[in-house]
Amino acid sequence: MAKVLKSSGQSQQTYLPPALHYIPPKTHQSESIKEVQMVLFPIMDDLLSKTKTSPLDIHILIINCSGFCPSPSLTSILVNKYCMRSDIKSYNVSGMGCSASALCLDMAKNLLRVHNNSNLIILSTEILSTGWYSGNEKSKLLINCLFRMGSAAILLSNKKEAKRNAKYKLVKTLRTQRAFDNTAYLSAIREEDSEGKLGVTLTRDLLLIAGETLRSNISILGSQILPLSERLYHVAWVIKKKLIKSEGVYVPNFKSVIQHFCLPCSGRAVIREVGKGLKLSERDVEAALMTLHRFGNQSSSALWYQLAYLEAKERVQCGHKVWLLGMGSGPKCNSVVLKSLNTTMAGDSNNGPWSDSIHQYPILDFD
Repeated sequence: MAKVLKSSGQSQQTYLPPALHYIPPKTHQSESIKEVQMVLFPIMDDLLSKTKTSPLDIHILIINCSGFCPSPSLTSILVNKYCMRSDIKSYNVSGMGCSASALCLDMAKNLLRVHNNSNLIILSTEILSTGWYSGNEKSKLLINCLFRMGSAAILLSNKKEAKRNAKYKLVKTLRTQRAFDNTAYLSAIREEDSEGKLGVTLTRDLLLIAGETLRSNISILGSQILPLSERLYHVAWVIKKKLIKSEGVYVPNFKSVIQHFCLPCSGRAVIREVGKGLKLSERDVEAALMTLHRFGNQSSSALWYQLAYLEAKERVQCGHKVWLLGMGSGPKCNSVVLKSLNTTMAGDSNNGPWSDSIHQYPILDFD
């Protein structure tokens, strides 16, 4: 575990819940509920305050958390805490891994298509105190090292007046997966070890499978958002490959339509491989690497910390498009494309997660 931590790309500033500061860690239900309150209540308060929204104005609530499914549900805990309306539509999304937040945006888009004049909130987090593995199998110990605390709250609306204050417009969502393939399906799976201790097994094939999962997603996304010239290049490459049997994979130039990239934050190696596969520059993968360094792998909410980094650096201009790329167990790959409706200024992020540390980044020599 010490070896993994040293090469993980995470700094000493990342956060673990109080339950995991004990030896042995406290993995009781009551500790997990305390962690829920610690990560979800403050971001909900912050979102409602910033947007001047009442809890009674929320019509749909979605919470994604892969490993913790209490009864009453997480959505019930929030409805009870904020005395939300009796007819609120609530959804709990579990077992979706690091791609859950992007997946929930696709779900939100479809819900808002059929529920007019509605406000919808997504709360995205992972509860770590339930997932600690206390055994000795190396393939399961990796999870103990990789994940850190984090959470995000996102407000979406299809109300006409929302256009005046909205920061982004949801342009495109795309979901793909490879659960039909047994090797891919078993590459990251929660199971008991030989002593009956529960943990998540990560196989050696994981990086290879992640690449295959990503390729199928970007192939479909590229055909939908890229300009005609890029699509013609791709067709020409496919024909050339069939005629002369050339090797390699053609990667479209996504930078022709996308200005910013928020990548899977599963680890430094994953970020580097995804960046290499998409032919991204060091600046393009900076937000992901710096988020990993400062906050660690926060599972599904890490995408939003990357977006907050870009905003804090004042890089998102009006009209820019941001690609949120989530990859998780299943395995699955989910893409979300947002279009900025205004130019972010430094003052917009004064209360964000980077407010006390953005001046220290980027750190260029942490590798």
